[in-house]
Amino acid sequence: MKKPELLDFSQERIRVLHYTWIAFFVTFYVWFNMAPLATTMLDALDWLKPEHIKVLAICNVALTIPARIIVGALIDKYGPRVVFSGLMVVMAIPAIFFAFGNSFIQLTVARLFLGSIGAGFVIGIKMVANWFPPKIIGRAEGFYAGWGNFGSAWAAMTLPWFAITVCKDWFGLGEDAWRYALAFNGLVSFVYGIMYYFLVKDMPDHARAKAVKGKAEPMTVTSYGDLIQYLLWSFPLVGAMGALAWRIGSIKVDGEALIPQNGLYTIYAVLAFIYVAHVVKTLQINLPILKKGVPENEKYSWGSVAALNSTYFANFGAELAVVSMLPMFFEITFSSLTNAENQPLMTATLAGLIASSFAFVNLFARPLGGYLSDTMKNRKRTMLIYMVGIALGFLAMGFIGKQGHVDANGLVSLVPTFNGVWWLVVAVVITVACSMFVQGAEGATFAIIPMINKKMTGQIAGMAGAYGNVGAVVYLILYSLVETNTFFYICSAGATFSFLYCLFFLKEPEGSFAESHD
Repeated sequence: MKKPELLDFSQERIRVLHYTWIAFFVTFYVWFNMAPLATTMLDALDWLKPEHIKVLAICNVALTIPARIIVGALIDKYGPRVVFSGLMVVMAIPAIFFAFGNSFIQLTVARLFLGSIGAGFVIGIKMVANWFPPKIIGRAEGFYAGWGNFGSAWAAMTLPWFAITVCKDWFGLGEDAWRYALAFNGLVSFVYGIMYYFLVKDMPDHARAKAVKGKAEPMTVTSYGDLIQYLLWSFPLVGAMGALAWRIGSIKVDGEALIPQNGLYTIYAVLAFIYVAHVVKTLQINLPILKKGVPENEKYSWGSVAALNSTYFANFGAELAVVSMLPMFFEITFSSLTNAENQPLMTATLAGLIASSFAFVNLFARPLGGYLSDTMKNRKRTMLIYMVGIALGFLAMGFIGKQGHVDANGLVSLVPTFNGVWWLVVAVVITVACSMFVQGAEGATFAIIPMINKKMTGQIAGMAGAYGNVGAVVYLILYSLVETNTFFYICSAGATFSFLYCLFFLKEPEGSFAESHD
């Protein structure tokens, strides 16, 4: 009996696929180590407030935006093996620094730098694209992304238990047990980063002769209209950083703004300079190419790049935001539930397990998205169906909880829309159903990206991946300003916009079901 191809470790590409999803898994395991322990941190640190946790959640996805752009260019130039290994080793430093931070400033700085580890996803997209042909690229990328993305669910499922049971109860580390659980994250990243360098190579031997290394510079486009689109779609990558600075600057610690007004103006000026420099560099590279004329066989649709940016904003951006707030959302919303002994049913561990369901379905939902994109013979239609599902899913999640009483500080509590454990079960079902569409859409997105322009797969993946983080920053900032059910409605609206954009601008890529790489 023939073994399933994905378990046929005699094939080098299968071994590379598994080593690479594990690398991605490790990056997400580290990246999302804070959310499951947020309430534990609040209990252990009397100076840490819920509003600080919201700011740290935003910081967690902020620098991933420029990191994915930079990494996308670096992997086209230096190859995914070196870049992936280096990222995991270097990011172990802020992971450990965050674990033992003793002030909000220290936690904020560490979290900002640690957010760069989220760029690891883009690296694996390039690695898998190097090893698998167009005919099965969707399922290969989906398997890689789905199993790797499970790292965030694994963190939600295991970190509260590891901190409380292993570090605190077994090893007697007291109130600092959560710190050692987070530090363990950093150690895992450091060790596997070294291992990955020796376990894989960038591409099959037969492909090396034909490989063309890219340059760590802006993308090249094939028409003046595409050039305008590229410049317009580049602005939100910088604008999101400005919005983040504004939101952090509005937080006060001991009566003082975290970022003073002059500091904000400096940040805005630096970001403006970065964007202007990007525009100048982009024009320097592209105008001579466009004046010379681009051969028909080298043209590609930048409108498709923009459409996929929008899908990743709406699906992965929403996922990052939701994963960052879901454990606390379930713990607070269902805090009134009690068991037969009249004890609270919703603990931090249970909330983490329930919230992990949103990311848990990555194991099969994201590969399914890639598989359906491969088999439905129309990748655009697959994408559109998924975006409709996301819009409806988040709309339903908005009805899980409702506003309760308002305390003396003006804070609105959350209560279940209906009473009883049965509603908790329904809430979990709604969450899983929504996640199925979110994760599947991510798989469908990256089933298309490697086919738009093979020479720039890293850059296109990097930009789309960065837009996922733009979405996360936007959604998390809005989450910090609005009620939770309104936040879910906003996520639904984002998916609706992406559906409409894809309907008009996404083109079915040529050769998207070819038997070989050529």
